Amino acid sequence: MNSQKIALLVDSGIDIPKHIREQYNMYSIPLKIIYKEREYSDGVDITAEEVYSKLSEEIPKTSLPSTGEILEKLAKIKEDGYEKVLIVTLSSGLSGTFNLISMIAKEYEGLEIAVIDTRNISIGGGFNAIQAAKYIEQGMGFDELKERVEKEIINSKIFFCIDTLEYLQKGGRIGLVVSTLGTVLNLKPIISCNEEGVYYNVAKVRGRKKSIEKMKELAVEFASKGKHYNIALLHGYAKEEAENMKADLIKALPGMKDFIEGQISPALGVHTGPGLVGIGIQIVD
Repeated sequence: MNSQKIALLVDSGIDIPKHIREQYNMYSIPLKIIYKEREYSDGVDITAEEVYSKLSEEIPKTSLPSTGEILEKLAKIKEDGYEKVLIVTLSSGLSGTFNLISMIAKEYEGLEIAVIDTRNISIGGGFNAIQAAKYIEQGMGFDELKERVEKEIINSKIFFCIDTLEYLQKGGRIGLVVSTLGTVLNLKPIISCNEEGVYYNVAKVRGRKKSIEKMKELAVEFASKGKHYNIALLHGYAKEEAENMKADLIKALPGMKDFIEGQISPALGVHTGPGLVGIGIQIVD
């Protein structure tokens, strides 16, 4: 336990790889994936591959963690000897998780709790939690920690391409993304989260290959705002495409410090479907 007795709790929607959560002793609470026959915990008892393999038969629903699970996790944190908790969640513009946890936190006794709305998704929000973990490790106090993490939210951005808008539409997560893109023209949107944490079109490009190249250009442009930055390369059942752009992406970003790669969480895969390729950037200075 750190000397400040500060715990860090994240939800599965900000896609922090398991080895990083373990490295920083993060507590995690999974979103829910709901099929007709049963309910699963995101990344705990169902994998992304299993979600994708079942999409042709049934598109499941996703849901917030239950109140009971959140209370159990907070009780565990208290039992482990912590006195304060920083909770970092995916965007309130895409999920009710932030609002639910905030309501519980206000009434919870025995812990000082702060809840951060990253207004972002996947590793775009995950970068903020990882940075918070580093600050805790460095001995930063709770008040400064809250202020710094909140202030630095704008330094993280994620861009992603998807093969089809079908799953965002059916899941009700379409946000400000224009859903009337002409399939005849083969227009592919590059999507991100705006300042309110809602999906929007950053660009529309004809063809898959060109859209991935444009996404890389946008990521490099955002990263150029800082001298150093952390980078993530993520995919949803599109490992080969992600691998094909990896070397060029790293070459184009000489100021990179940390690099994260992997597949998005099962719950996020429900809403994007197979074929997602994404790049996350966090400016660190």
